[in-house]
Amino acid sequence: MEHIIIFDTTLRDGEQTPGVSLNLPEKLEIARQLERLGVDVIEAGFPAASPGDFESVRAISAVIKKTSIAALCRCVKSDIDKAWAAVKEAAHPRLHVFIATSPIHMEYKLHMTSDEVLARAAESVAYAKSLCEDVEFSCEDATRSDWDFLVKMVSAAIDAGATTINIPDTVGYIMPDEYAELFRYLRSNVPNINRAILSVHCHDDLGMAVANSLSGILAGARQVECTINGMGERAGNTAMEEVVMAVKTRADHYGQLDTQIVTQRIAPTSRLVSTLTGINVQPFKAVVGANAFAHESGIHQHGMLQNARTYEIMRPEDVGVEKTSLVLGKHSGRHAFQDRLAQLGYTISGEELDDAFSRFKALADRKKNITDKDLEKLIGHELADVPETYVLESFQLQSGNKIKSIASVNLIHNGSERMEAAVGDGPINAAYNAVEAVVGGHWPLVDYSIKAVTEGEDALGEATVRVSAGPKVFTGKGLAPDIIEASVRAYVNAINRAVAEEPSMR
Repeated sequence: MEHIIIFDTTLRDGEQTPGVSLNLPEKLEIARQLERLGVDVIEAGFPAASPGDFESVRAISAVIKKTSIAALCRCVKSDIDKAWAAVKEAAHPRLHVFIATSPIHMEYKLHMTSDEVLARAAESVAYAKSLCEDVEFSCEDATRSDWDFLVKMVSAAIDAGATTINIPDTVGYIMPDEYAELFRYLRSNVPNINRAILSVHCHDDLGMAVANSLSGILAGARQVECTINGMGERAGNTAMEEVVMAVKTRADHYGQLDTQIVTQRIAPTSRLVSTLTGINVQPFKAVVGANAFAHESGIHQHGMLQNARTYEIMRPEDVGVEKTSLVLGKHSGRHAFQDRLAQLGYTISGEELDDAFSRFKALADRKKNITDKDLEKLIGHELADVPETYVLESFQLQSGNKIKSIASVNLIHNGSERMEAAVGDGPINAAYNAVEAVVGGHWPLVDYSIKAVTEGEDALGEATVRVSAGPKVFTGKGLAPDIIEASVRAYVNAINRAVAEEPSMR
């Protein structure tokens, strides 16, 4: 296999994400995890940027033993000296020297001519090489630079001692085919190109970072500069996990190329970085998003139950995710519903399954996340229910702290709808009065309680009521995300129990 070097810049470029500021213990924890993950190079920071950056790079250099530690520096002697002071105790130190090469950067940022930039780069690389054997040189904003000027820059940097040449798409401007052509052009026109490893460093301003990095690999680059979760300036950097899994999953396309990343540690690393930086991973993020191995569509779930390869090109365990998740929601089908019930110990079929599935669909239309506890309550309620002489069709409420509550309730009885309205001391009392107006008679409330029976903001509420009917007391239960709806359903359920036992009460 031909090795692709994974150069992780989460602690340098990733920390430049607006709103992110890691302290030293957090940086050390991430660095140790990156070493366990198997990255080849950790860019630990920009020592000249601040005393804190200097100390963190030096501390990381002292504890990491297997992975190379790189320090970023401009083509400025004082920068290079600080970078070397920070990494010189590392087991495998690297100095990463850069200067801008695009016309717009040279004119407006550096205020230097191209000849001055060329001379400064060669001088700085040579000085870095006198301190450190492993020197990387980057042409900042390379993709907006003149290609023939890049040829001169790369050749001079290699002659000065650079062993890695980075061609960054600093502003996320280039397209994949153009990026690949640039690498081919450099390989064909730089006479000493075989003395250095070519590297890609892409930003995601146009959503092309991963695609550009992979194009660069196919065109001869053998180092990828990337971050965990794609963190970074503006729209972020190349996401390490996406490049690694693309190469691994599509071995048929990338041939003998591979990385030494321990892919089973990808998801845990993603979670660690997300937790410490406070930057949440979007749920539909490739490889590490919460939905990356989740399926709600009934068609997809049916396929997954037959063979996971129908809808998953990677195994979740290969990236450190415990298992595939068949999410139960309003798009789920009967097969996934029945399969999940079987896992919970419920074996139902026929009309019983039809009734339970109908109730599930009704709940899923109102509740975003259906949990196992939801299902257990749903099925337990369904199987223990009584004939519904009265069925709650709808209700409406008007309530406030300085007005009487008004409720209208629509019940179905013997196929006909009946609606009544009533007032009360609160929304539930008004709703119960409206139910009494529809049903007729008086159904005094003996006891009432409500509790959340599942987790989350949209948890199911379970209401339990006890009503008296003559000398007897009947208990009713209601289940719904809305506690008032649950309360009304419980009251109607108690009346149905009374009617089922004493039909003369109808």
